[in-house]
Amino acid sequence: MLNVAVLVSGGGTNLQAIIDANIPNVDIKLVISNNKKAYALERAKNAGIKALCLSPKDYEDRELFHEDLIKTLQEHEIQLVVLAGFLVNISPKMVQAFPRKIINIHPSLIPSFCGKGYYGLHVHEAALERGVKVTGATVHYVDEGTDTGPIILQKPVMVEKGDTPEILQKRVMEQAEWVILPKAIEMIANGGLE
Repeated sequence: MLNVAVLVSGGGTNLQAIIDANIPNVDIKLVISNNKKAYALERAKNAGIKALCLSPKDYEDRELFHEDLIKTLQEHEIQLVVLAGFLVNISPKMVQAFPRKIINIHPSLIPSFCGKGYYGLHVHEAALERGVKVTGATVHYVDEGTDTGPIILQKPVMVEKGDTPEILQKRVMEQAEWVILPKAIEMIANGGLE
């Protein structure tokens, strides 16, 4: 059984996709949000999963926050950390504490529209502004860079005439993110990755 923690900042639709997938050999032991008002915490509680709010704002400095985050994950014997819309930068210390044990979902086909400043609607605004015909989502391992770790899975999504950033964001979530994030976790838990 793979002990998983999901880190989220907002509504938790990717978390819900993971819960609903009922992945074999996976135990979602913990959901952490940096935002005490995140609906993702309610989703966790509704599914009987321990939910915690750890916010950098509640610490004297970022270093103490990162130390507490690592300690909390280790205390819960977490073996895979899933960043599912977690809008807090992960420290190099955390990457070192969980080498190749942290994955992230990003709402584009990396290497397009990724890195510093590319999150949430900003990604879809940039894709539409550039005029791409295909976008999508990527699940990748987290390293010390921003969206630079090895790619696990990608899924393309067509851009359609009349798309707004909000419409495109919804389509990318439904057609790609909610499909490949549970699939990547399943592959990691059940030996589908080298």
